Amino acid sequence: MLIGRSETMGLEGKVALITGASRGIGRAVAIRLGLQGAFVYINYAQNEAAALETLRVIREGGSEGKICRFDVSDFKETQCAIKDMAGEKGHVDILVNNAGISVVGLLPRMEEKDWDRVIDTNLKGAFNCCRAVSRYMIKRRSGRIVNLTSVVAEAGVAGQVGYAASKAGIIGLTKSLALELASRNICVNAVSPGLIETDMTAHLIKEHQKSIIHRIPLARFGKPEDVAGVVAFLVSEDAGYITGQVIRVNGGLYI
Repeated sequence: MLIGRSETMGLEGKVALITGASRGIGRAVAIRLGLQGAFVYINYAQNEAAALETLRVIREGGSEGKICRFDVSDFKETQCAIKDMAGEKGHVDILVNNAGISVVGLLPRMEEKDWDRVIDTNLKGAFNCCRAVSRYMIKRRSGRIVNLTSVVAEAGVAGQVGYAASKAGIIGLTKSLALELASRNICVNAVSPGLIETDMTAHLIKEHQKSIIHRIPLARFGKPEDVAGVVAFLVSEDAGYITGQVIRVNGGLYI
């Protein structure tokens, strides 16, 4: 059921870019920030229909946004897309780096192209977006960047070496960038989800539900909205003294 715009942690007048916002966690974040008053750029790579559905929900909640197709792994394409956003709205206040892919397979059998694709999307994509957006945030001496990492980056898992490496890199990027941008009043943090019910994890949850859920102290899988709430807090004024942190949203799976 659609809820109205939240009166708490208001984001009126803010412009947000959410990458990979057509589904899963990205979609939930885009909707949450939209319901709190932000103008939301909904980035997607392929599924235009899903991106439009995210935009529809935001508009029904009383806010506005725009879908924008670009490949975050492409440096020039990303720089041009974000330049257009800043030109259109005058500023970009919030960046949430959520776009990501996973290729499952043991390292001895992993193809180089699969490794490159995961690193390029998950890690280089975050770099590309941070580099473009930070220029505009520095000029305004204000901004919020939230990077999505993963419990896999901290705990490791067999068969996801590339994904784990890319998400571990996100943690290093986050902490270093937080130090670089703190003097300009720009907060940079990471959110580390555990097992969240999304398209990416659906097959894993279905196949291993019983063996996994007993390891989660809260005894349930997370929902995209669980992550979106934490992101919404980190981009709000209430989180103005939080930077360089990794916030875990995993039900106690990894403590």
